Amino acid sequence: MGEWGPALAALIPSIGVGVLFWFGMRAVINADRTERQALARMDAAERDAERADAEKNTPNV
Repeated sequence: MGEWGPALAALIPSIGVGVLFWFGMRAVINADRTERQALARMDAAERDAERADAEKNTPNV
């Protein structure tokens, strides 16, 4: 492994940084997805509350 040792030693830091970058980007994307889902749930709840309020305040004819 005399010829491969220096090549691996040169590649290991780059691979490590790449793996860290991948984990970081995955965390950011998952956080964004979770936030979008929470906002969608909040918007739906707000629409339901407005609809219920409008139905409550509308006189029945």
